[in-house]
Amino acid sequence: MDRAPIPGSRRPERLDPTWTDRLSWLTRPGTARIAAGRRLLAAVLAMTAVILLLRGDPSDDRVAVVATARDLTPGLVLRADDLRLVQLGAGAVPTGALRALEDAVGHTLTGPARAGETLTDLRLLGPRLANAATDSSDARVVPIRLADPEVTDLLREGDRVDVLTVNSDTGGPAPDARVLASAATVILVSPNDSGRGARERVVMLALPAGEATTVAAASLSTALTVTFH
Repeated sequence: MDRAPIPGSRRPERLDPTWTDRLSWLTRPGTARIAAGRRLLAAVLAMTAVILLLRGDPSDDRVAVVATARDLTPGLVLRADDLRLVQLGAGAVPTGALRALEDAVGHTLTGPARAGETLTDLRLLGPRLANAATDSSDARVVPIRLADPEVTDLLREGDRVDVLTVNSDTGGPAPDARVLASAATVILVSPNDSGRGARERVVMLALPAGEATTVAAASLSTALTVTFH
């Protein structure tokens, strides 16, 4: 015969609790309910931590990218010993990063680079750089030599310039100048220590296809100069 519970006494715990018994903490006094809730929350957080640990962080995946092996100068044609492969976390790889050494070897570097710098497609002379510099899908790269070599010394990669012809055989008091192209982007200036004369230095300009053709043709027969934006 079961004994009736003594008034005010705690009901004994069942050895085989039902779901009603398991959820009875919801109706317990405030302190007991809070303590039970904290235990449940701690269990959920612990389980979540274990799941994340087993899954791993996708951003921790390592990717091989091409980086410079030492400080490099603009205009350099890259060789294998100028480069090395490094491992980066997937989340730290820049857009357009080169993944294999052969993607860079033989290409011309368009600006100075520090040792360990990750190389992207826009750091090398090529159509992608021209397209990005002009915001044009049909951009071209045009090499020119300026009539005044001192102007070449003032140019830097990224400068915007207008290209003009200079014709001094006009018979007038001043040379005749005509604008061939506007807002050309300087993407490379050949280095001054290349062993060539000052007048042999080359300026590489990115231009839309039509203006590029005009400038290239004019460079064969007339002197060229630029004005800065």
